[in-house]
Amino acid sequence: MKKNYILLMFIISLFGCKEQKNKGLVVEFKDEFVLQDSLAYKNTIVGGLSGIDYDGTNFYFVIDDSQNPRILKSVITFNEDTIQKIDFVDLIELKDSSEFYKEQALDLESLVFNAKEKEFHLVSEGSIKKGKEPSVFAINEGGEFISSFEIPEYFKSASRHNASFEGSCRSIDNTGMWVAMEGVLKVDGEEPSLTETLSPVRITLFNDGEKKATKQYVYMLDKVEKPKKGTINLNGLTAILEYKKNTFLVVERAYQSGYGSYGNTVKLYKATVEDKTTNTLAFETLSNRTYIPLKKELLLNFNTIKPNLTKGIIDNIEGITLGPKLSNGNSSLILISDDNFQLYDTQINQFIVLEIKEKN
Repeated sequence: MKKNYILLMFIISLFGCKEQKNKGLVVEFKDEFVLQDSLAYKNTIVGGLSGIDYDGTNFYFVIDDSQNPRILKSVITFNEDTIQKIDFVDLIELKDSSEFYKEQALDLESLVFNAKEKEFHLVSEGSIKKGKEPSVFAINEGGEFISSFEIPEYFKSASRHNASFEGSCRSIDNTGMWVAMEGVLKVDGEEPSLTETLSPVRITLFNDGEKKATKQYVYMLDKVEKPKKGTINLNGLTAILEYKKNTFLVVERAYQSGYGSYGNTVKLYKATVEDKTTNTLAFETLSNRTYIPLKKELLLNFNTIKPNLTKGIIDNIEGITLGPKLSNGNSSLILISDDNFQLYDTQINQFIVLEIKEKN
């Protein structure tokens, strides 16, 4: 216990500078767009938007519906750096007779479109309670299964239910995809709580050619900040984007019950790989191990943009992608929320546009 405490204090002191002002990268709010809830498209409901990707023309949304996992292809029309409308142009359902589909619990959380191969690479957190493992796999544009990626054993044996594979993005060198855990493996540390904890999550690179994990870094989650009101108080990593080499943009989303539609606390961080950052792929456990996590720096606490959002709601942000260039030439970020199909409370299909500014 003493060793874990010392390690926690070491990590917090060196890499937990969460509220410092970022000097190299700045993001600013540009726009919010709310899509009508329970909108129908091709006899399905538009909701549960858990992942987003952009190929320069089309946007792709993964729908978190375990009964009918699917992808929406869409076109977003912008005008003066704001979203004017969203048009759906295709629906891709995961339906074929493959053994993989039959054996898995497909709880899809994010996607990457591999434009070169015309494939979608998907991550599913499975269903740990039902003994169904998380997975990473590829499908074609018709929704047919192509192949799966080899998963390190600790993801199979030590994942927590509803806290496994969550975020993904294409690697900047275009050789594979990064997959991020939402929560902490049972063998790695504690789940975030209202007090400081040692809560590491793994971000793993899966190589296209080898179809397996080849590199991994650790990201440290924040504690839960709002005062306790209800029985649920959690925090996790929900989306990731490799913005440039050795630089990730990471979304942390805490949720606390008892606050109604205002239970989410969302933050956007820059996470950086440095020379001393540890590759933890071979670590079966992070407990009682010495490692250096990614350096994290706060870019945006979404509480600061509440006045710009519908009814001041920060919804369940679970997807992030680079969007089209803005009128001034800067890059845009598009973030989306998963409304859980309105099952738990009043939620919205929220799209948030941010501008990225580089500072010397």
